[in-house]
Amino acid sequence: MKIAISPTVLLLANLFFSDASAFVERTWPEAFTLADRTVAQMTTAEKLGVIRGRGQFNSRCVGDTNAVPRLGIPSICLQDGPAGVRLTKGVTGFPTGINAASTFSRRLMKARGVALGEEFRGKGVNVHLGPGLDIMRNPKMGRAWESAGPDPYLTGEFAYETTLGIQSTGVQACAKHAIANNQEHWRYGLSADIPDERTSREIYWYPFERAVEAGLTSVMCAYNRVNQTSSCRNEDVIGNTGILRKDLGFKGWIVSDWGATHDSATDHANAGMDMEQPGDWILIGGGVYSPGLEWALNDGSVTNSTVNQLVSRILAGFYKLGQETGFPPPNFNVQRADGPLNLNVVVRTPAHVALSKEIASASAVLLKTTTSGSSATVTRGLPVDIAKVKTVAIIGQDARMPKRDCDPMGKCNEGTMSVGWGSGTNSLEFIIPPEDAIKSFVGTKAAITTSTTMDINNAVNAARGKDVAFVFVNAMSGELLFYDVVHGNQGDRNDLALWWKGGSLVEAVAAVNPNTIVVVHSVGPVSLTWSNHANITGIIYAGAPGEQTGPSIVDVLFGEYNPRGRLPFSIADTEAAYGTSIVYGMDGFPTITYSEKLLLDYRYMDSINHTPRFPFGFGLSYTTFAYSAFSVAQTSSNGGIVISFTVHNSGGRTGTEIPQVYLGYPASAGEPKMVLRGFEEVLDLGAGASRAVSIAIARRELSIFQSGKGWVRPTGTFTVYVGASIKDIRLQGTIAL
Repeated sequence: MKIAISPTVLLLANLFFSDASAFVERTWPEAFTLADRTVAQMTTAEKLGVIRGRGQFNSRCVGDTNAVPRLGIPSICLQDGPAGVRLTKGVTGFPTGINAASTFSRRLMKARGVALGEEFRGKGVNVHLGPGLDIMRNPKMGRAWESAGPDPYLTGEFAYETTLGIQSTGVQACAKHAIANNQEHWRYGLSADIPDERTSREIYWYPFERAVEAGLTSVMCAYNRVNQTSSCRNEDVIGNTGILRKDLGFKGWIVSDWGATHDSATDHANAGMDMEQPGDWILIGGGVYSPGLEWALNDGSVTNSTVNQLVSRILAGFYKLGQETGFPPPNFNVQRADGPLNLNVVVRTPAHVALSKEIASASAVLLKTTTSGSSATVTRGLPVDIAKVKTVAIIGQDARMPKRDCDPMGKCNEGTMSVGWGSGTNSLEFIIPPEDAIKSFVGTKAAITTSTTMDINNAVNAARGKDVAFVFVNAMSGELLFYDVVHGNQGDRNDLALWWKGGSLVEAVAAVNPNTIVVVHSVGPVSLTWSNHANITGIIYAGAPGEQTGPSIVDVLFGEYNPRGRLPFSIADTEAAYGTSIVYGMDGFPTITYSEKLLLDYRYMDSINHTPRFPFGFGLSYTTFAYSAFSVAQTSSNGGIVISFTVHNSGGRTGTEIPQVYLGYPASAGEPKMVLRGFEEVLDLGAGASRAVSIAIARRELSIFQSGKGWVRPTGTFTVYVGASIKDIRLQGTIAL
């Protein structure tokens, strides 16, 4: 797609852009030397100005600090969101975190991070408020689509690669939300009680640990309490002797979620919260540092040394990525979207558009296809051969252009669903819906009939007698903002059903059309009880794919792109199969005990011997793959192991396979039956070709966490499983360690 950029915008771009490759990343000691030197020259008022935000209505970005011009410290700009620069124009609507996870591709995860960083830098944003690393504890979790699913290893790889990518451009990543921010109902005060340190470290902290290993500069503490204490003043979470700083070795700074502070400045400062945003009251909290921090300094409950430490950590992140030199100022204004201060510099590039489309296609999961033909001229199932199709029906509201101006937070679901709502939403300025993309691809090659409402009678009439009927359905969720309800859902979804009675629509169309192909756009697992219907010849789970939703799905539907996406969660018929629940109605903020411990999603299903409709890691291709030549050996250097095998493309077209490694630990370890510990992207393997694959698993990934001892590798026999999903194991062996 060609992007037209006006001369005026190009001029403004020259004024504000800087070369992201020109900065030199410093070590933490180098960054702290500069930070401490600067802090020593600052007045108390200047220090406090860096520590606290300027207020929700006094900032150009969603969060800003006060500048110290005489020392070369600008106002630090913090901006949403994890899938693109929010509340400004000229940006890309990237695929969401859950779609990046669905690629099972470290390459694409990192490339997405780089592109995000380039656009945030181009807009003059110092701190990217992402990646989201909240574990999908329950499939209905409202913000799960911002993150990477229920598996800590997959989320950890997403955390590492995304952080590397963002910060490679000189933009600071801010991982969120520490910690156990796993539902939207009651999030402003619920207590997530994690019963043991092993669960905490192996599940909820593990992705943050990987982000720290990638050089992470900042972390956002959560709204919720953890083990009865608010996250942003919780010593065990953010303190110098707590998990994040002491155990994980995090050296950067911690910012509050917007309005997540309560009670006193003393508690927060002494616990180690470095920055408060937005700096004033916002619905449910906030404003404890203004003027509370002055009072705390005056009465001695917070020392000058503590304040110096808070400021130093913030500035160390700033200096670590060289933001004091050549970093552009913000060129937008979230408070005045159409005002004179919003220059609307275009940072969306053809390369970013192409990458977004590639990720959207690579994250599309082929759940079902039928290759048998109902006649000599029409092939049923996927991919659709347009040369053999004369009539096409496009069905469902989810196929058409969404309502792009419904709300700054995206709180509506009218049209195609490309992203959830809330602070993690992104730009719909350039979105291309499936209906438009299909019509563009088909052109005059076939007659198209549309029924892009959810009226079942109209849909049946449109689908009857057509060679193929594409049915688009969705389910949406988002952030709990000001307690708003979106079509009956308050952040978290009410159930696993498709919205707008989408399941009934699918079944009605399938009743009259023997070549019904379903595309599901969703923020997480949905009930697909109709998947075995004989007339449903193809199902694609496309997730929340961003602005290139239409072009990407067209490539998959018509065989221009061979699908290779994998489910980053299991799809079961009922919520009970997942072993957790969302807490809804209560008389006050609830305590939620994480009694399931390590048993989330497929881990829980394995523990009760439940086979889901579509398992974790599942995804079909338009070709087939065979596995052989398995071996496993211990490495002498780090106590890890290396698994080797060969993947052979036994089908008739080039495709990409995603082999996955699962471990079964010795029984004494107390781990789930099988856990993901590796995956690889066997990219573009030609028909009939083979490729050797080696997957290394480090000692820590063979270990369990023991309180007081840290990561300990258990002794005994490990079972190594290699397969195309957790329920499609192709190779198996054991190794004694």
